[in-house]
Amino acid sequence: MPSRLSALDASFLYLEESTTPMHVGGVAIFRRPKAGFDYDRLVELIEQRIALVPRYRQKVRGVPGNLARPVWVDDAEFDIAYHVRRSALPRPGSESQLTDLVARLMSRPLDHTRPLWEMYLIEGLAPSAAAGSSAKGRAKQGRIAILTKTHQAMVDGISAIDIGQVILDVSAEPRDVPEELWMPRAEPSDSRLVFEALSEAVTRPGEIVDNVRSATGDAVATAGKVVGAAGKLFTMARTASRRAPGLPLNADISTQRRFAVTRTDLEDYRRIRAAHDCNVNDVVLAVIAGALRSWLLSRGEPVVGSSSVRAMVPLSVRGEGDVPSSAGSLGNRVSSFLVDLPVGEPSPTVRLHQVAHGMREHTDTGRSVGAEALVRIGGFAPPTLHALGARAASGMSRHFFNLVVTNVPGPQFPLYAAGAQMLEMFPVVPLARGQAVAIGLTSYDGGVFYGLNGDRDAMPDLDVLAGMVQESLDELLLTLR
Repeated sequence: MPSRLSALDASFLYLEESTTPMHVGGVAIFRRPKAGFDYDRLVELIEQRIALVPRYRQKVRGVPGNLARPVWVDDAEFDIAYHVRRSALPRPGSESQLTDLVARLMSRPLDHTRPLWEMYLIEGLAPSAAAGSSAKGRAKQGRIAILTKTHQAMVDGISAIDIGQVILDVSAEPRDVPEELWMPRAEPSDSRLVFEALSEAVTRPGEIVDNVRSATGDAVATAGKVVGAAGKLFTMARTASRRAPGLPLNADISTQRRFAVTRTDLEDYRRIRAAHDCNVNDVVLAVIAGALRSWLLSRGEPVVGSSSVRAMVPLSVRGEGDVPSSAGSLGNRVSSFLVDLPVGEPSPTVRLHQVAHGMREHTDTGRSVGAEALVRIGGFAPPTLHALGARAASGMSRHFFNLVVTNVPGPQFPLYAAGAQMLEMFPVVPLARGQAVAIGLTSYDGGVFYGLNGDRDAMPDLDVLAGMVQESLDELLLTLR
């Protein structure tokens, strides 16, 4: 019997619209090794590792009459050349050209008749030194980028992880992965799918009605289905009882996106953390609060002492005695918190203390999972955890929060793909309906890398907001003197 999509996975298919494609992505920048790295090498790498993520050779098959949720079936015509693509930047290969290409590629919906993922090798980047403390002194070098794009229905952190997690190694010498001869299983017939759906309905008769209503666009039924299915992913904060402040961060969005990046140094966050007795995530949120304050003021928006921006912050947590699984299960370790960022507070120190106090109230019931624990889970966990964070945020009403912020710690040592050293990694967090911007960041090898995904029409000044992140961090650094 084929595997059926969970209620939450199916909801991402039902709720997808042209303005809200439900895929999450990541842009990784690599140093091109002396031995070279081209499209054929990337395809070879994916072919070697795709057995570790079997869902990436499966597609979604609907049940006739929508009598049950869709099922995952092997794609007998799976074509890796369709999913692994190549692109090149025109000269001079600037960062603005790269972010514009990423925005255009992420704006396009995935083909639902095929496995729901794509990967792009992007060539033609101008030589540049990477950011972060570990990058100081590096000579200019040839670079390539790899963009991953995966539907949220694919990644649940339990039975399926993001492919970006399995292509990386801890050394320039790729690890051995056993070869596997893949033979696709025969796709079930319509009659078999209907029979299995009716058999399941004997024990759950109300589910047929729910599936038909959700799949045919009953918004009320679908929304209820998402919230109910997503219950295990949420830790609802008291702030959810109040509507989010009305801000330009919430707007009717288009089908097109903008993307911007910024790089900061992890050591700066650690120094601020030590001086103010908080944690790095508190510093990150205070930095974002300061950047949003400056951005709102640059737009001429009214900012008073009580002004706030409500952020949905998915965090990786574990309870006492919860040991990371070697099987790579992450799905039950993500909880989401609603945090009011005090953008009306002019003092960076007070902003930090207010954020730290608010987060402490939410996280007293669980402990954050550190980067070392995530590494032990296997692979480079941030791509999967950003996807899980986006899944969590998609299930909540847009009236509860103004933007999503996903912050995932990564390993503080270099990682490699087929001998190419990864220099930077920028998440691309999808926009929910009515959300004009989403912010993802990953700490890696001495740097903290922000990816800002915004609506093209609502956020023409997205690069201004990205530039204000470093300014806000500098404000906090001045408090250490």
